[in-house]
Order: sequence, then structure tokens, then C-alpha cells
Amino acid sequence: MRLSVDKLVAGGIAAVIAALTVTAVLSLERPAHAAPAEAVVAVPAPRGAANPTLPGKRAQVVFAGGCFWGVQGVFQHIKGVDNAVSGYIGGRAADANYSRVSGGGTGHAEAVQVTYDPSQVSYGQLMQVFFSVVHDPTQLNRQGPDRGTQYRSAVYADDAAQRDATRAYIAQLQQARAYAAPVVTTVDGGAPFHAAEGYHQNYLTLHPESLYIRINDQPKVAALQRMYPQLYREKPRLVSTLSAR
Repeated sequence: MRLSVDKLVAGGIAAVIAALTVTAVLSLERPAHAAPAEAVVAVPAPRGAANPTLPGKRAQVVFAGGCFWGVQGVFQHIKGVDNAVSGYIGGRAADANYSRVSGGGTGHAEAVQVTYDPSQVSYGQLMQVFFSVVHDPTQLNRQGPDRGTQYRSAVYADDAAQRDATRAYIAQLQQARAYAAPVVTTVDGGAPFHAAEGYHQNYLTLHPESLYIRINDQPKVAALQRMYPQLYREKPRLVSTLSAR
């Protein structure tokens, strides 16, 4: 699996010698430059209201679509999103840490738990952004320069109505042939979500100079502003690292 420099040294918490050693060892495996983000695809809005949660009540859903830095960064710029936390889902609690998940064998996906106000943003609007701006749902177990099952495309919703709405929207996109290839996004529920380490939270906002962020994630935020100006919020709603590990 190819890893970017940013992802290898993201936390800055390892000793200098250890960090240099890891960089030297893995430099032969990773590309000299991160691959550019795939082109954004405009997709139709979901048919109907696609807002299964009653307005006035906060709702949650977990989106997995590649590296959680960019996924979190996009949702933090959406009006009506109260919180977007980077984390892990799909594997054992004991394996829910970056050093294990990044190896690709834990069953976890890098994901973002989104808490939102349905009276301000509908679940359908969140899905439309996820399937167009956030990631390419036709890529199996990869996104951009990242490879492995931990970068899979998936939606985890404990609410049955959200799962039904997601499956219906995927069928709509397939029928409309919105993409050149089939959608591989899976839909599931009932999987515990584990918040990621504090140094992964708000990464896009805190590290705008990162080569990985500039190439792969900042274009997604720009696309959100361009394609969905009615949803775009200039100041991101950052998560408190106190709620993470």
C-alpha cells in the first residue's frame, strides 16, 4: 500500500529518530508526489425529500470515503452539520487506532461520524455531497493515492430509514448512469464508531500547507463551495479534540 509522507508523520508524536527511520524505510514504497484528486462528478439530487429524521431532532450517520481528513473537512463546511468526527468503524475496539488501521488488516474503515440538524440540511443533501464532492464511489478499496480496505466507500446508518434512503439513492445513481463505472458503496448499520486520535481531528483546517491536503482535499472544499453554495459555510465547524483520543 502506498502512503503519503503526511499520513506517515501526521501526529508528530514519535521521536525524531523513529520518524526519520520510518520515512527512510517507506520512501521506496510511496510515490514521490501524491496523486491528484479525481474529477468531481455532478450527480442528481435524491428523489423525494430524503430526510428520514424528523426536523428539530439531531441525527447521525457515518460516512467512509477514503482518508478521513478530507471527508471531515468537507462536512465541517456544510451548514447544519453540528459535528464531524474522524474515526474508525467496522472492526474491533482493540484495533481502533491509526497504527493498526493503516495496515489494512483490522476490518476498520477510516470514517467520519456526522451529527446534523435535519431542519437545516437534509439527509438527501448530505448524500448528494458525499457521492459527488467527498469521494469517488466507484473506486473499490481505494481513493486517490490511498489503497486498502480501510479506504473503502461505505455508509453506516443505525437508522433504518437512512439505510433505505441510501440504497434508493444508489439505485437512482446507477439508473441515471451518473458515473462511468458501477457504484461500490456498501450500506450497513449497527457498527460501533471509535473516534480517532486527537491529532487527526480538524487536520484539513490545521494543516493547509500539507502537500497531501493541498492536492487531495482542498479541491473538495472548493468544489463544495462551487457546486453547493447554498450549503457552504465559510468557517468550518471544528470538533473539540477533547472528545477524541
